[in-house]
Amino acid sequence: MRTKDQPAHRDNWITTPITPALLRGALDVERTEHGVLPHRLPAWARAQYADGQLAMAESQPSGVRLVFRTRATAIELDTLPTKRVYVGAPPRPDGLYELLVDGRPAGQDSVRDGNTLTIDMTTGSAELRPGPVGTVRFSGLPDGDGDGDGSKDVEIWLPHNETTELVALRTDAPVEPAPDRGRRVWLHHGSSISHGSDAAGPTSIWPAVAASLGGVELINLGLGGSALLDPFTARTLRDTPADLISLKIGINVVNADVMRLRAFTPAVHGFLDTIREGHPDTPLLVVSPILCPIHEDTPGPSAPDLTHLADGQLRFVAMGDPAEKAAGKLTLRVIRDELARIVAQRAKEDPNLHQLDGLRLYGEADFAELPLPDQLHPDAATHRLIGERFAEHAFGTDGAFATRSA
Repeated sequence: MRTKDQPAHRDNWITTPITPALLRGALDVERTEHGVLPHRLPAWARAQYADGQLAMAESQPSGVRLVFRTRATAIELDTLPTKRVYVGAPPRPDGLYELLVDGRPAGQDSVRDGNTLTIDMTTGSAELRPGPVGTVRFSGLPDGDGDGDGSKDVEIWLPHNETTELVALRTDAPVEPAPDRGRRVWLHHGSSISHGSDAAGPTSIWPAVAASLGGVELINLGLGGSALLDPFTARTLRDTPADLISLKIGINVVNADVMRLRAFTPAVHGFLDTIREGHPDTPLLVVSPILCPIHEDTPGPSAPDLTHLADGQLRFVAMGDPAEKAAGKLTLRVIRDELARIVAQRAKEDPNLHQLDGLRLYGEADFAELPLPDQLHPDAATHRLIGERFAEHAFGTDGAFATRSA
């Protein structure tokens, strides 16, 4: 339940400092003038390339959640989100905060206020306008399971697509960090599709769906527009403790047109080599791209379709020439074949390395039923479909992430 316009009675309420101990899914926490800003890349990695797209993506807390144990029946969270506005495109919905109590959905809320980042996709310019702090409120929380004193595990999943500074956490009962439940940690890296693109909310992005079904703790390094085999991302994955690792590689390499086949193959090997320095025996699953018809046989780059943007629709078009494949330009078909070859080659000496064809998550039959609305990103229903299929293939009995008996 929530009360939007009438704040809960605050007598004897407790304000708890928001510290890394209460956050999961973030790899760094920056102190700001307002509070704390969760990051999904560490500061040293962010410093290696000052790219606006990367900075926006990694600071959007996809998969990041506040997790604590409490008897509280009411919660308030003050935040300062950054809203994105695309010139000429329809307004984006406010980011969603989703509450789970003992793993079950218990409420949703949004913050209408905040900063505004206006992006002109025709020129590549962006302008930030500061705005006020807002509050999400949850009340009428149920008692928890098992302890008899009303204690429960509470999770507040932050908006996957809005940079979110956390200002203050208030509750009507004490808060403490939730205990470790012994679940395996799954570290995932991918593009905007893994980031969440047009999912319904933070618990509905496909990695969150798969993590729930697989019974694991998610660290999501899905970085919109930035799954480009960057060495600093590989080192971040290398240095992050995890029991399971997956990499979804391909679409950004094509639609950003950043390399040819000659550079792609060594870059994939180098990326895997770096991860294996820190995780020599960890199950590692390489996932090739899902179907994206505009880039199956046509190289990048991709660009906004300005004719549709003028009509208030955000859609993308491939700008490359299929004939350029002969010169080494990459398409999704080329990347799928090359990733399968690389993994097969390396798996001869690395039995914990696995490959999953992305077409098994979303293929031609799925596109006919659930087309990509903007020709590039899946919608909410497709996120759930991909998450369910990933869980089946990865966490199932014969999957790369299946629990093995000793």
